[in-house]
Amino acid sequence: GWFRRLLHKPKPSSAESSLNAGHSASSSPSSSSSSATSSNSSSETSLARSVRLSPVSLSVINASGSARWAKSYDVCICHSEADLELVEELVSYLEGQPESFRCFLQLRDATPGSAVVTELCDAVQNSHCWVMLITPGFLRDPWCKYQMHQALAEAPMANGRTIPVLKDVDRKDYPKELRNLYYIYMALKENSFRQIRDTILRCECALGTMGKG
Repeated sequence: GWFRRLLHKPKPSSAESSLNAGHSASSSPSSSSSSATSSNSSSETSLARSVRLSPVSLSVINASGSARWAKSYDVCICHSEADLELVEELVSYLEGQPESFRCFLQLRDATPGSAVVTELCDAVQNSHCWVMLITPGFLRDPWCKYQMHQALAEAPMANGRTIPVLKDVDRKDYPKELRNLYYIYMALKENSFRQIRDTILRCECALGTMGKG
């Protein structure tokens, strides 16, 4: 009889309570996880707000990281000393344009005490394009020819970076090294200056160096 009573004895209510406790315990991590997620997302939002750059900062970064500023000069003017006055006018014109072209002028920008060869090579390597003012003085000056060869070595296929400008030179005297390049013939100075400016601008845009700084 006692065995039968044992079999028919109702299950203790503690089982239900333990089950409920287990259920509540298993649900609590999800609620704490949810609160943690909410906390994390709010902290991430705060972090995102704290590191977001202002438009001014971004513009400064874009300017400093622009391809244009990867080189010291936009254009290197290769000329003979006999043509310095004309070149100074050209440089003044280019630097006064809205683009504020940075020009390398040897007698003005070369480092005192440095070797001529070093300065000529550095000027070519640190410029996006090169204007060759080809005059009778240019053809007689070995340093002008040296700089021309350095420019051609820097950009063998030219790609618009070498800009020959002829003045007072016959077509037959045009340097054979440049025969595969079109040139600007300087007749009216103002028109020629404008042509040089437009050619430099096309070169810089083709290289992706303008409009980013």
